[in-house]
Amino acid sequence: MRALVVEKVVFQKKVVDSLFSYSAMAYPNEGILLLRGKSKKGVVEVTGVVVPPLAAHGAAFSSFNWWMLPVDLSYLGVAHSHPSGNFNPSHQDLLHATGRIMVIMGYPYATVDNLGVYNHRGERIPFEVE
Repeated sequence: MRALVVEKVVFQKKVVDSLFSYSAMAYPNEGILLLRGKSKKGVVEVTGVVVPPLAAHGAAFSSFNWWMLPVDLSYLGVAHSHPSGNFNPSHQDLLHATGRIMVIMGYPYATVDNLGVYNHRGERIPFEVE
């Protein structure tokens, strides 16, 4: 079986606005969101976000229980913020990566220059905003 490779991620502008708004509201703690959309031929399109139920937030962590979610095949991965401003994945981020993509928003949550998109191995994936 061939591994599903993500070659590019396309965000709707409203999604990026939601990611940054939620991150700013959670600051100085990390925030965490689920990403929804679809994937076809190596291109992932992110069309929405979901606040996970009973998520926990702290200065250096954010988490939730996947078992609290209904089965939904539109979940693409997880987005979370790094209040430190560093939007590279940590060792813990890579250990807990779930889904097709991982998105990290770095403080000050203002522009796409503070956004990183990665696969489960921590490799950067090119992205664009429509």
